[in-house]
Amino acid sequence: MTPADRARALCVALPRVYPDAHCELNFSTPLELLIATILSAQCTDVQVNKVTPGLFKKYRSAADYAQAVPEELEHDLRAIGLYRAKAKNIRACCHILVEKHGGAVPRTMEALTELPGVGRKTANVVLGNTFGINVGVVVDTHVARLSGRLGLTRQTDPKKIEAVLMKLVPQKDWTLFSHWLIFHGRRRCKALNPDCPHCEIARLCPSYSRFMKLKEPRSASAKVRSPR
Repeated sequence: MTPADRARALCVALPRVYPDAHCELNFSTPLELLIATILSAQCTDVQVNKVTPGLFKKYRSAADYAQAVPEELEHDLRAIGLYRAKAKNIRACCHILVEKHGGAVPRTMEALTELPGVGRKTANVVLGNTFGINVGVVVDTHVARLSGRLGLTRQTDPKKIEAVLMKLVPQKDWTLFSHWLIFHGRRRCKALNPDCPHCEIARLCPSYSRFMKLKEPRSASAKVRSPR
């Protein structure tokens, strides 16, 4: 099976396994998702979701973040990794939103990636999940890992992985494809101990037999000999 054939098959199989796949950061507006995604760098969605309810209640607009006292915003983010740098980026980002975009989150990759703390991955998250605009594929650690295990690409650089996936996956599925892989990566195909015996897409995975062999118990001849 070629990578293109496998990608098409995955686009049929994965939505059957994860029909409710979605962005697991909690948000209700484009600004909230932008802030949550900035906070999620090197931090789990679970941890971000613990902080954002209070944050979103206190800061309701880009102007609120832009005008925040630096030390106070840092204090509000203290449970998040790299909170000082993220507080600085959020304030600078929201200053630009106010000055250049009337406080609104822009709808283009170019405008978003000009914002401090916003790279292509963050921009893809915002565009795909708030505006329904498929400009690219979000490549996080799960998507990168599964893209390799599923035989879609041998690339390891996120930008190169994204370029490959954009060729293999129909554009209409770009946002959902990342969610499908992230859901599968978190629930089944984990980094250290993938649950291959219960994998719903094992027939499409070229790594299945290799991982299953690693899970086989050692043969009697391989066991440590008992002392005489």
